[in-house]
Amino acid sequence: MLFHVCVFGHLLSTLRRLREEDTTTPSWTFPLQRSGDTWHTALRGLPRSGVRYAYQVAGQGGWETGDRWYPDTLLLDPYAPLVTGRDVFADKSKPPGPGRFMGTFDFASPAFDWQGVQSPGHSEADLIIYEMGVRHFSGDPSSGVGAAKQGTYLGIVDKIPHLVELGVTAVELLPVHEFDELEFQRLAGNARAHMVNTWGYSTIAFFAPMSRYGTPGAGPAQAAVEFKTMVRELHRAGIEVILDVVYNHTAEGDDTDPYVLSMRGIDNKEYYIVDTQQFHQIRNFSGCGNTLSCNGPIGRQLVLDSLRHWVTEYHIDGFRFDLASAMTRRHGDGAPMEAPPVIRDISKDPVLSKCKLIAEPWDCGGLYQVGSFPNWDRWAEWNGKWRDCVRRFVRGDPGQKKELATRMAGSADMYAVNQRKPYHSINFVTAHDGFSLADLVSYNAKHNEANGEQGRDGTNDNVSWNCGVEGPTNDAAVLDMRGRQMRNFTLALMLSQGTPMMVMGDEYGHTKGGNNNTYGLDGAINNFQWAALEQRRGDLFRFTAAAIHFRRSSSVLGSNTFLTPADVTWHEQHWDDMDSRFLAWTLNARASDGPAGEGSLYVAMNMHPFQLVDVPLPTPPAGCEWHRVADTSLPSPRDFDDTAAKAVGATYTIAGHATLLLRASRPAAKL
Repeated sequence: MLFHVCVFGHLLSTLRRLREEDTTTPSWTFPLQRSGDTWHTALRGLPRSGVRYAYQVAGQGGWETGDRWYPDTLLLDPYAPLVTGRDVFADKSKPPGPGRFMGTFDFASPAFDWQGVQSPGHSEADLIIYEMGVRHFSGDPSSGVGAAKQGTYLGIVDKIPHLVELGVTAVELLPVHEFDELEFQRLAGNARAHMVNTWGYSTIAFFAPMSRYGTPGAGPAQAAVEFKTMVRELHRAGIEVILDVVYNHTAEGDDTDPYVLSMRGIDNKEYYIVDTQQFHQIRNFSGCGNTLSCNGPIGRQLVLDSLRHWVTEYHIDGFRFDLASAMTRRHGDGAPMEAPPVIRDISKDPVLSKCKLIAEPWDCGGLYQVGSFPNWDRWAEWNGKWRDCVRRFVRGDPGQKKELATRMAGSADMYAVNQRKPYHSINFVTAHDGFSLADLVSYNAKHNEANGEQGRDGTNDNVSWNCGVEGPTNDAAVLDMRGRQMRNFTLALMLSQGTPMMVMGDEYGHTKGGNNNTYGLDGAINNFQWAALEQRRGDLFRFTAAAIHFRRSSSVLGSNTFLTPADVTWHEQHWDDMDSRFLAWTLNARASDGPAGEGSLYVAMNMHPFQLVDVPLPTPPAGCEWHRVADTSLPSPRDFDDTAAKAVGATYTIAGHATLLLRASRPAAKL
């Protein structure tokens, strides 16, 4: 094998370098020397920043051995600390192609000033996660951040007060590793050529922050500074930063789509899982092809080095691993492994083991591991079973209450194993995939026409209910029910044991028009609509923020341990009644939390469509009375009003499709 490093523009004047920044003709090409398995060279006299470089690789062997050599193609360094390619997001004058993205570095800038700001260091039990996209959060003009900050790291900084008001304690950013937003334009005749990748699940460089989320035209080095600024200011506000990382595949193509950017042309059969029985074609466990081999020695080291880089260089608090089950597959044949080395190494690494580690415990090859992901008692999981059960129950499906009790209590059936805790269950009603919360209660079927894939994309199983009318309507009764259902879902999320995760925009009812797969649509369909927030500030947003802050203040929510019979009382005699859509329980405050019984919560969920239920309330703890905190059937602001502390009597009538929350409190002093 032969390595060359190609350097661009290092002897040119600054003016000429700017004019010729897109050239793919190297200024100099240097051969690398080999020492064992390491290829290396030393270059002197280079500027300390602004240099672009790439590799050219050739070797013996070919298709029959699993190698894929493209000796004339400029390849991106898999370890490039920064990447230069396009200055402006989705600039179609600079389409994709070999040599578009090259490595660069910056040794000229002073060390970043973290100003002594440390991570908030929230316990896992105290996490309330807000999933969001950098481009989407401030990308709309209604954000008011100014054109230069729209869709950027600094745009997030300007909108931190919203996150603080909402009450979340962590943001989970959709992928920020450098990716090619115009990857759909690389093939002529592609039905997706009208799309722009705005979600970022198609990495090209695992060490470099997405440069086009920085100030437009400022370059990758400045983007890295602005990324650090964002992290520092979120930490200052008490908010941790979790990155959604995609180590299951890359943006490179396979033999039918030879889009070669980096690892495929360097060592195809080491970086990827290839099928030795099918001419070494790359295996597809990701749904996107090109599955990385995370348990081979080369791939495993890449993943570990990348993760450590984001923690040490950028002060990241944790990671959510996209299609993490693909990372548990064996190097060579892709078979599932009981103890995958890369997961073990992450779990035991002295740096990474201190981070929040969250698995999406399935892949597109049928490996579904919810509750059984290899975890070393460290990994949390997206709990898809919680999502599906809560959606079914709130929709009004029969036969759900027994499982609902298990899910709301922390899913002990899956997570009460070894040293795992309730917070290892990441509970969510919605995520970036699928319907938004507003669409979940407005559509029975997906409406993905804008994607150009004739409805083949996106799931058909949404477990949704349109409340009587498909899509937009002026019917007041339907709109009232949709609002009530969104409040039911929000309250269920915040009252459940486990870690709640919500999605950007759900706090005001963001709609995507029934499209449940908006990965390639840039603009208002994905962007946070700040004007819509103001319209809903007094109702849905107020309710959501109140529910979040209530959870944070309650001693019986977000438990570190699984509930015992002393902690929860289920007010249910007929668990196997398949027609029942009602469930009630009391979370009992412990003596260590304060005066005995004070702070206990009573929750009742009545999802019978039109049936009022007269509920005999349990006797409140000694010296306390039940005060109504929330009733989702009531109009705002009575739907959630913790300040009024309205005492209730011995019974309460709960409307259909409504949730009731009571708290045991001392009687108010009489004047």
